[in-house]
Amino acid sequence: MKIGITGGYGFIGANLVERLVSKNLEVVVIDDLSTGLKSNLTNLKSNFHKLSITDLEQCSIALKGCDVIVHLAARGSVPRSLKNPMATHDVNTTGTLNMLEIARKNNSHFIYSSSSSVYGANDAIPKNEKMWLAPKTPYAASKLSAESYVQSYGHSYDVPVTNLRFFNVFGPKQRPNHQYAAVVPKWIWKAINSQAIDVYGDGTQTRDFTFVGTVVDIIEQAITNRVLTKSAVNVAYGNNISLLEVIEQIKKYFPNLTYNFLESRVGDIKNSQNDPALIKELFPSVQPIDFSFGLEKTINWLKGENIDGNPLNLDLE
Repeated sequence: MKIGITGGYGFIGANLVERLVSKNLEVVVIDDLSTGLKSNLTNLKSNFHKLSITDLEQCSIALKGCDVIVHLAARGSVPRSLKNPMATHDVNTTGTLNMLEIARKNNSHFIYSSSSSVYGANDAIPKNEKMWLAPKTPYAASKLSAESYVQSYGHSYDVPVTNLRFFNVFGPKQRPNHQYAAVVPKWIWKAINSQAIDVYGDGTQTRDFTFVGTVVDIIEQAITNRVLTKSAVNVAYGNNISLLEVIEQIKKYFPNLTYNFLESRVGDIKNSQNDPALIKELFPSVQPIDFSFGLEKTINWLKGENIDGNPLNLDLE
């Protein structure tokens, strides 16, 4: 089996590449290295192409013959999308459409990574897949638009699709050192460097954090068991962890951690939690990894990394 992975140097992609290569599968990696780390994949037998998913022609050549395309590449971050919505659309929506066209021509199984941000203004919890969606930001809108394209290609062209909607994934290989970094690695990196962390809002907002190892288990099973979906499936297991609780857990490793409370940001969601009934039905053998265990693994990884020598305050356009 030949598997193409877009965003393969990102933290979910790199963890997945390691898993698949360890199973002696042929892996093709596409990444433009705009946010992925070169150090995430070293000494692995994968065929790497430095490309943007906006380049349909070159990506078509690179992914030719792939039985499965796992599409993880994206222009992440809600604040980043507010700053430049057109760039977010070009990568997340048009880029996904490009990958779907490649999958259609190759008859590839297409696995897509969406985001819980698509629920947006729907503040009911826990979330389930039958709820109405109301994106609040260009990032969320781009992910929902891409979700719709994935679903439409499944119905219109019989492309075999698996539409996964991720909730606050964290873990080793996640880049901590830019202003749009996810909260868990950013806070740990600040703690390692004896810097105060910033909390937007009062810290009572909750998230359904999912360890990257659990996500890799889901994707691996979707590939090997050819688990297909008719619509998006939430990938989270019902955690209800507040940011204040995250701080307390980090303080177990860094007792001198300090933090500042700032105004809430535009587009931020107050609470996020999933009803895991459907994900458990589709992937009954996957046992989700505990948040505390995942946090320790993430801290240990970040302690051993210099993040490619990049400065802590590295910015992204």
